[in-house]
Amino acid sequence: MTSPAELPITGNGDVVLVRQQVRATAVEVGLSLVDQTKVVTAASELARNALVYAGGGRARIEIVHNGARSGLRLTFSDDGPGIPDIEQALTDGWTTGGGLGLGLSGSRRLVDEFDLRSAPGEGTLVTVTKWAR
Repeated sequence: MTSPAELPITGNGDVVLVRQQVRATAVEVGLSLVDQTKVVTAASELARNALVYAGGGRARIEIVHNGARSGLRLTFSDDGPGIPDIEQALTDGWTTGGGLGLGLSGSRRLVDEFDLRSAPGEGTLVTVTKWAR
């Protein structure tokens, strides 16, 4: 197993690098092509959110094991302004930016486990896991 990868998110090029590393790790862990696409899409949305709303952040990519199955865990963290209303932020169509408001809610639907922790002034931490079938 490879050790966790820590990647900075400071610009659009970093979002591309996160996508590439997530795809490579998803292949390594044995995710199907459909699940690879889902987790790469979620990673792209979450990395872009860190960049757009917090001015940047960090991505951690790791292979995890739970008994007989393996998976891919992604953690996105930033030191941005935080999310004042998490429930509202997870509502389809709600956005404080110019997007469609599907980044967080869409990402949640694309993965098997989704955890969002945030508070105003304390940044945001999003952890997602996709398990190999």
